[in-house]
Amino acid sequence: MSPPFKPSRMARRKWLSGAGWAFAAGSFLLVAAPLLSILYTVFRKGLSALSLNLFTHVTNGISGGLLNAITGTLVLVSGALLFAAPVGILAGIYLSEFGRSRYGQVVRFLDDVLTGVPSIVLGYFSYVTLVIGLGWQFSVLAGSITLAIMVVPYIARFTEIAFLQVPNSLREAGYALGLHERTVITRIALPLALPGIMTGVLLAIAIALGETAPLIYTAGWSNFLWNGRLIHEPIGYLTYVIWSFINQPFSSAHALAFAAAFIVILMVLVINVGLTILVKRTRPRRPGQR
Repeated sequence: MSPPFKPSRMARRKWLSGAGWAFAAGSFLLVAAPLLSILYTVFRKGLSALSLNLFTHVTNGISGGLLNAITGTLVLVSGALLFAAPVGILAGIYLSEFGRSRYGQVVRFLDDVLTGVPSIVLGYFSYVTLVIGLGWQFSVLAGSITLAIMVVPYIARFTEIAFLQVPNSLREAGYALGLHERTVITRIALPLALPGIMTGVLLAIAIALGETAPLIYTAGWSNFLWNGRLIHEPIGYLTYVIWSFINQPFSSAHALAFAAAFIVILMVLVINVGLTILVKRTRPRRPGQR
């Protein structure tokens, strides 16, 4: 039987515990304070710059609205997901089910390498191959494919993790019933892994919304609304407004930059909240759970 703690020892342990909590709180404030300061500045100046004109007029030099940039951002992100989501989900399923094979290890290695490639390098690669090599010029297709290449590894990795979290007992039960492997994956594992897959898609959308460097090399910039052409036509997007207009010595340009930053943050927030609600509604319920 261990002897009881002495008062001095208890006091020292309480002091060390308090010091640890204080250090943790201070570290959190050091990390959170700059972020909160940036968000406060963007929200304060972005809200003051919002007006109906922003959503109904296109950019006119360093003034006007952001209709062309908002539309272009939605087009580029939607195009990127159209390419990246099927490839990333299928790659993640392959890695989770057959990742121990030699080809699976090669795919996982390429996935890790692609995750670490800087976005500006991907932009320059697409500029050489798509914009110049194939002659597409600055275009929606070049920008969407570049964004898709950048976000595919994240969707694949989240899909793999989501499928690996599905209990093997459920797979074995499906095989015991005589189900084909494809049926086990699509009818048993996929519904349970869907929340994790949607988390990966959410991350991909957030990354695509906030990228600028690869789009400068591939999408260019346009003050006009997208006319539906996929190649040989540049397009506007919000991050270009943030990157370019904030460096201009005009208040109208600064107002557009802060308004664009506010809209990007608001888009990410809406996507997070919407997908959180959707994940809760689509998550399969366990037996006996209401």
